[in-house]
Formats: sequence, C-alpha cells, structure tokens
Amino acid sequence: MSLMPFGDKSLDLSLPHVMGILNITPDSFSDGGAFNSLDAALRQAEKMIKEGASIIDVGGESTRPGAAPVSIQQELDRVLPIVEAIKKRFDIVVSVDTSTTEVIHGAALLGMGFINDVRALERDGALQAAAETDLPICLMHMKGVPQTMQDRPDYVSVVDDVLSYLMSRVVECESVGISRSRLILDPGIGFGKTLAHNLSLLKHTEVFKGLGFEVLVGLSRKTMIGEALGLPVEERLYGTMGANASAYLKGARIFRVHDVRPHVEMLALMSRIEREI
Repeated sequence: MSLMPFGDKSLDLSLPHVMGILNITPDSFSDGGAFNSLDAALRQAEKMIKEGASIIDVGGESTRPGAAPVSIQQELDRVLPIVEAIKKRFDIVVSVDTSTTEVIHGAALLGMGFINDVRALERDGALQAAAETDLPICLMHMKGVPQTMQDRPDYVSVVDDVLSYLMSRVVECESVGISRSRLILDPGIGFGKTLAHNLSLLKHTEVFKGLGFEVLVGLSRKTMIGEALGLPVEERLYGTMGANASAYLKGARIFRVHDVRPHVEMLALMSRIEREI
C-alpha cells in the first residue's frame, strides 16, 4: 500500500486510479460546452463517481492546441462554484486543472484535494500558492503555450528533454518547501509533441516512475490516437484504452479520461492479474 493524502482523503497509489474529466469550458476539444451549467456539471460528476472515478478533475481553461486564454475572473467564476458544489454533495477527491494563483487559493479553501497544472507552476505566484495549500501537485510538461505548442515542436531527445524539464520544476518546488512526496509527474502527451514524440514518451513511462515519482497520464481521445489509428475524436475510446493499458504496465497509476467506466474495469482487472500470486 502506498497512501498519498489528497486533502481530506487519501488514495492508495499502488493501485490504478481513474481521474474523470469535467471541463467547464466552451471550447475544450472533446466536450466543450457540455457541462457549463452547475446542474449539468453535477450530473456528470455523479455519473463518473458511480462509474468508479477516484478523482474528479475540474477545468475552467481549455488548453487544447490553439486555445484562447481566459481571464482570471472567468476561470474563478467557472471553477469555484463547481468545486464547492461537488465537495458538498460527494465524498470524492476534487482536483483542479489550473495554473492560476487565485484559482489555487480559492479552490483550496473550498476543499480541492489535488492541483493539476499543465504549466508545472510556472505562472507568477503559482509556486508559492501551491506550497501554501500543502496539497499534492501534478507537474506536467508543455513545450511552449497552447496557442502555438503544435507549431513544429522539436527536441534533441524527447524523453531526456521532458525529464530534464520536470526535474528542474521539482527543484523549484523544493526551493519553496514543497516536498517531493507531494509531487506527481505527467509527461504531457499532446502538449507540444508530434505523434512520434508521444509514442516515445509512452514507451518510456517507466523512466519517470523510476525516479521515485508517481505518474499521471492524460491522453484521452487526443489527436495522437486519431493520427495513429485514423479515427475522429468520437471513435477514440479503444485506442485511448490501449495507450493507457501500456502506460499502466510501465508504472503510471493515475489516468485522466473522459470515459470512466471502461477504464475502471480494464485497470481493475489488470491490477488484479498483477497482484495474483
């Protein structure tokens, strides 16, 4: 058993956990606009919890390729009421997909249990805000910014370069008093990477795990699945499951997905097989 505290709950990260995506945005690539109202968001959260999600990940800023930035107030208005409502109604870890200092502070006061930052706490004030929450943090690699990250991304060695960046962010976290035990790494599938880059990172997931960090993978329905299999976004479930199964076998333990139940069942059985004597 490897328990990690996530606010008022703890999760055993020796087992796989599914993080259900709840985008409160008009322009996310797969489900933009679907859950913008409080009632719709709560219904979706309840559905994902019933299907076995361990974490509900609330996001108020789309980070798809080419996405437009949102104001701080827009993100606060989208995210905070949803975090508050979910925590009042359900016994679940709520993570917030944010890079914004004000959102980190506000969501922590409302019961957020996990900071999921695609910018690895690089925005002004984010490092200190995260340190003050005493919550676990996911540091993700993104090359550039959402508006331009897919404009011919290039690496000397994608695995080494991503690893070097993430370790530099670990050092920055430690410099403000954030313990390594609070940190989870995400190689950032689809964030400034070609298909070949993404496949290489997935193939070498164990490199990140081998440094002593838990690994989160977020590739649900992404372009890499479509490119690899020639499929539109609405037909990428099986490809997503295959990629996540591979990542699980190489050490990933948190899986950020749109389709909760298929992943819960797949990962539960894979875990059971691995633990069988």
